[in-house]
Order: sequence, then structure tokens, then C-alpha cells
Amino acid sequence: MISTRTLVAAVTLVASGGVTAHQSTRTKSPSAGQRLFQQCNGCHSAETYEKKVGPSLKGLFKKRELLNGTPVSEGSIRLKIKNGGDGMPSYEQTLSAKELDQLIEYLKSL
Repeated sequence: MISTRTLVAAVTLVASGGVTAHQSTRTKSPSAGQRLFQQCNGCHSAETYEKKVGPSLKGLFKKRELLNGTPVSEGSIRLKIKNGGDGMPSYEQTLSAKELDQLIEYLKSL
């Protein structure tokens, strides 16, 4: 017969393992776009409207136009990232098409 102490230990192990597994599924891992944005966060803020070297990108897709007057759209943002300009380097040779898509999706979520 199983002792009470062994049974309690087994139940505790199973329960704590279940809690750990459940918690790990609830913890949201960074998206691919968010990880890619780490290249950008030296110059651009995503959490605040604070200007760093470049403008904050928080709420970017809610704005009407970029600082240079270009209307904000997925196409204009994509071109800006690819071509750079106004002090921003080009990322056309750095980011694949898939990575650019992932970064755009992340920027839309800000």
C-alpha cells in the first residue's frame, strides 16, 4: 500500500508540474516582429512617445502622416524601412521579405 507521505509527494509533483506547464502557455513570448524590432529600438521607442535618435513608433499606424509628410500606409512604411532616408539607414539588404512582413505586423500592433 502507498504511504500517505508518498501519495502527497506524488500529487504535489504532478500539481506543480501542471501549474508550470499551464503558466508557460499563458506567458506570451515575443513575436518574430518584436524580436526584429530590437534592431530598431536603439533609435526608435515602441513603448512611449519619447523621441530617441528617430521618432517614436508607438501608434505609428494610427498617425495620418510620417514626419516627412508622407501618408502612413503599409507601403510607405515598407519603403521607409527598405530605403531608409532622413538619417535612417536602409534595411533592404538586412531584412528578408518575410522578416519585413513580420516587422510591419509588429509595428501595426504598437
